[in-house]
Amino acid sequence: MNTNNHQLGFSLIELLLVVAIIGIISAIAVPNLLASKRAANEASAIASIRSITSAQATYHATTGAGLYGSLSDLHTAGLVDATLSSSTVLAPKSGYFFAAAADATTPNAQYLTTASVAQPSGVTATGTRNFASDASGVVTHSTASTTPMTGNNGTPIN
Repeated sequence: MNTNNHQLGFSLIELLLVVAIIGIISAIAVPNLLASKRAANEASAIASIRSITSAQATYHATTGAGLYGSLSDLHTAGLVDATLSSSTVLAPKSGYFFAAAADATTPNAQYLTTASVAQPSGVTATGTRNFASDASGVVTHSTASTTPMTGNNGTPIN
């Protein structure tokens, strides 16, 4: 009688051990991945604020004839792209909503550009800070909330 009891494959314990190891690796990797995504969103928001600040200076010196413009004005003048000028509640850009409020009646008046985080807390948080800039060109930040900054009175970015 020739009986071969050769079993092929993995035992249940071996499979459970592999699943446990994958779970541990995931528990370590996922929070780091989410933190990296938030950092990338913030870097994109800072770059966008700086782009809008440059566009405001160009608009002020050329098309605006001494006035600053809204994001729509800057887009019409070809100084910012459509994605940035239309970041609304339904379509944030990199997890941020952008706004540029300008005094369009007084030459050399101020403007305020803000970037507000779309989701400030929880697992799906898109950033941890809001950003703002004005005619001084200094980009500042404050703790994230869904309410935009009301002035360029946050902590300057180094």
